[in-house]
Amino acid sequence: MLPLLIATNLLHRSLIGATSDVWQLVTVVVAALLGMGVIKLLDYLRKRDSQKEAAQIIERAEIEAATHRKEAAVEARELAVQEKDRLERENNDIRNQLHERERQLDKSEDATKHRADQLQKQEKMVENNQRRLAENMEDVNIRQKELDDLLDLERQTMHELSGLSPQDAEARLLERLEKELVHQQGAVILRYEKQALDKCKAKAKEMLITSLQRFAAAHTAESTTSTVDIPNDEMKGRIIGREGRNIRALEKATGVDVIIDDTPGVVIVSAFDPVRREIARIALDKLIADGRIHPSRIEDLVEETKKEIDAEIRRHGEEAMQEAQVFGLHERVIDMLGQLKYRTSYSQNVLRHSIEVSFITGMLAEEMGMDAELARRAGLLHDIGKASSHDLEGGHPKIGADFLKRFGEGPEVVHAALGHHDDLRPEMPYTVLTAAGDACSASRPGARRETLDRYIKRMQELETIASGFSGVRQSFAIQAGREVRVIASARDTTDESAAKICRDIAKAFEEQLTYPGEIKVTLIRETRMTELAK
Repeated sequence: MLPLLIATNLLHRSLIGATSDVWQLVTVVVAALLGMGVIKLLDYLRKRDSQKEAAQIIERAEIEAATHRKEAAVEARELAVQEKDRLERENNDIRNQLHERERQLDKSEDATKHRADQLQKQEKMVENNQRRLAENMEDVNIRQKELDDLLDLERQTMHELSGLSPQDAEARLLERLEKELVHQQGAVILRYEKQALDKCKAKAKEMLITSLQRFAAAHTAESTTSTVDIPNDEMKGRIIGREGRNIRALEKATGVDVIIDDTPGVVIVSAFDPVRREIARIALDKLIADGRIHPSRIEDLVEETKKEIDAEIRRHGEEAMQEAQVFGLHERVIDMLGQLKYRTSYSQNVLRHSIEVSFITGMLAEEMGMDAELARRAGLLHDIGKASSHDLEGGHPKIGADFLKRFGEGPEVVHAALGHHDDLRPEMPYTVLTAAGDACSASRPGARRETLDRYIKRMQELETIASGFSGVRQSFAIQAGREVRVIASARDTTDESAAKICRDIAKAFEEQLTYPGEIKVTLIRETRMTELAK
């Protein structure tokens, strides 16, 4: 680049003598030529550098491609090895499966051959049996024909000897049979009546036992309480109030008698209506817990408690209805049913007793092929009259029947409530089932609580009656009076007289005592000999 500029300057100096325009033109041309040469030179240099760089890039690409080819080849070989291993495993699995199937097929083939041999043997046996049967049938036919011939011959001989026609002989035979049957008819009727009665008793006992076993209820239900515990004797004065205004307000609001005596820590609530008694008890508990005891507070708490008890009564009735699977009851019937929660009979809760009777009656109906739902309904509502028997005159069966009839219950349910105590002749089968369920629920062991004095008295009565017979040495009442063990004197009795004494004791129990269920009498008579070897 520098030599060109020097040459240009020398040329410019040598032509100074020419005219300025010519020289300027020459200078421009020479400069243009020199610029073009420089541009071509630069293009050549850039082209050469680009070619070198392209060659380097191509060389690096070839090296990388060769590297990738090697890596791809290595990966391909690894994949081929893995695929080969997988195929070998699959082949081994398939080979094992084929071996197992071949083994199973061999077993099946052996079993098939064995069965075929057995079938072939059985076919031979069947053929032999058929052949023997055909031979026996031929013999039977021959003998039957011989017998028919002998009978015809005998019949003809008898006709010839008696001189009677077949019709006359048949008439005489029938007349004779009729006379014999007349004498046996009474005995046959009595025998079959006794068999039918025994079967009915056994079936009834089985049905009752099955029903009681299927329904297992609690032994003794809770009884309603009529006492309220107080923290101290000072609370008694607060309950009475100034000049007795608090206790009068409580008795007027609840309709009960509140008895406060010298018994420490207890206030007694007395009323014929168990619902009122329960309202008074709960209200009194709330007053004692609250501490604010005055007439207005008493009235507010009693009203609040009444609403709670009404809701509880409805809830108890609905729960009993759901538990017994009896639906479609009138709301008033549900409320009366819930009130039975607060009634007891011989310490047995009447609502739990009604639910138990419902289940037993329904299961008895199922055993007899009757309507179980209707039977459960009759059993659940049979004691509904006890909820209002303290308000109305008459027994609870009559009260309950009138109540159920008034609220749309069917004749079967009404009659069951009216006649479940056998006060009238049962006209419907569901009344009998309800009475049976009621008796089972009331008389089962543990259903009703007895006082200790009454229990001891009943046990002593059993032992006294048994010990009063001649020849009895000792008697023991066991199993809560369900069984009596009697020890007879071997010197004063014999086996025959011991059996008679046992029957007489059982008959005496039936005549002199009233008890649920049965009493088993077991009489023991034995002779013991003891000697000492010295």
